[in-house]
Amino acid sequence: MSTYQVVHKPEQCSFVADCDGAQALLTYRLLADRQVDFNHTYVPRAARGSGIAAKLVNTAAEWAREQGLTIKASCPYVHKVLGLD
Repeated sequence: MSTYQVVHKPEQCSFVADCDGAQALLTYRLLADRQVDFNHTYVPRAARGSGIAAKLVNTAAEWAREQGLTIKASCPYVHKVLGLD
């Protein structure tokens, strides 16, 4: 895993990490019935393969669980990492 620090930005419905001047991110939407949909991940080319995408997903999932939210994932990467079915 990388040493990048993930920051939750609730006002932007995202989790972000500064990757040497570029930004990796995971975005989400809050849904009805205490659900959250993680809908998009992006990692700058220079940071790909560093583990930051998985770190974003795991940090976001931990937050969702702490909030008592049911996790949905319309982003295929998040779906795969979390093993949702």
